[in-house]
Amino acid sequence: MNCADMEKLKLFSHLLYECKKGVRSAALCTIDSDYRDRAIAKLHINDMAYFICPLHNGMSNLFFGENICIDVLKKICNKPLNKLSPEEDFMLGAILGYSMCEQCKRYCKISSLSVKG
Repeated sequence: MNCADMEKLKLFSHLLYECKKGVRSAALCTIDSDYRDRAIAKLHINDMAYFICPLHNGMSNLFFGENICIDVLKKICNKPLNKLSPEEDFMLGAILGYSMCEQCKRYCKISSLSVKG
């Protein structure tokens, strides 16, 4: 793998490291189709659960982490992420380890918009 390829997979590799060390239970990485197979191979080597949501632009959302977290994400992320309900969006952020206070603020904002809209 050349330096350009390594740079493209740098974030993925960092998130994989954090999942392996228990820093986070699950991660989301948007990855170019050219690098998807390499990332999946690394997940297999590390016995890491994952699933892929292809995007319209040749990119994919690659979710990976603990089996139970991936099982839940498969159920709630079965549509484009911008189509998630406020509750699903909240769960996604919580599982990915985002700040709970920020998730609460985001939930309040999104849920008030969805009530009005």
